[in-house]
Amino acid sequence: MLAETICSAVSAAGLGIAAVTAYRKRFLTATRIAAYSLVPIGLVLTGVVEWIAGIAFKPSVWLGFGVLGLSWLLFMTTRAVERRRGTTRAERKAARAAGRTEAVAPGASAPSLGAGVGTGAGTGPAATAAKPQSKPKKKQEAAAPGDDFSDIEAILKKHGI
Repeated sequence: MLAETICSAVSAAGLGIAAVTAYRKRFLTATRIAAYSLVPIGLVLTGVVEWIAGIAFKPSVWLGFGVLGLSWLLFMTTRAVERRRGTTRAERKAARAAGRTEAVAPGASAPSLGAGVGTGAGTGPAATAAKPQSKPKKKQEAAAPGDDFSDIEAILKKHGI
């Protein structure tokens, strides 16, 4: 009941200040003051003030705020420890991605199981790893001066034409 009375008095005082401001021919400022002064009485009429007053005096609500504060403190502590270690999320993500890509040979569809030594000619991870290395040599040879159509020939050969 006391909160509603205080809000009503604040609204009445604000409307009085708005009237004095309008009398001084500062209508835009007076309208803004009137808008602000109507907020407390609007909160009283909607019941928000009573709800807030009910929450403010319950121990369980303050316990809830304490738990929220504790969780925030734990989050911030873990972030501080992360920063002291020097590892960020992006660095850990890049390390995981690098770990995944190292297990798969370039051009292979499955992870490599061994070093690829002695697996036979033309099969296995060693052969697939060797194929991409030979392509740049062809491109370097094709880029020799005087061969204007070498790129086009390489594309046609690639597609079997």
